[in-house]
Amino acid sequence: MFKDILIYVEIDKPSSWEKPLAQAIEFCQQYGSTLHVLTAVPDYGMSIVQQYFPEGYEDEVTAQTLGVLKEWLGEKVPEGIPVQPNVAEGKARDAILKIAAKIEPDLIILSQSREPSRFYTLGATSAHVVRHAECSVMIVR
Repeated sequence: MFKDILIYVEIDKPSSWEKPLAQAIEFCQQYGSTLHVLTAVPDYGMSIVQQYFPEGYEDEVTAQTLGVLKEWLGEKVPEGIPVQPNVAEGKARDAILKIAAKIEPDLIILSQSREPSRFYTLGATSAHVVRHAECSVMIVR
């Protein structure tokens, strides 16, 4: 049913990945899907800020983040599940949609929001992805 599944994680925020990752792993085992895992690094925000960073800083941060993500995936994803780590630059919502357009997943799985809440509302990122994604989106509470 699902060939490619995309999830977004913030490694240091378990609420962003605990439930979505468990659901994605279950689907991958059930359907033989490829798991695409995305994390994002912040961009400069304003181009003027860029001058204060050394040349190649963005590439270095992206490479380091990719290494951390690969190590983390080795601990969290069972053997036998094809997994593709991805690191994008910018806001999470934009990164998710950019990577989704590139890999064309059948399903995007996200947490309700990064922080647990007693209210059942979508976070800004989840709501944006639900509105703009060109595939099915599952929000896991």
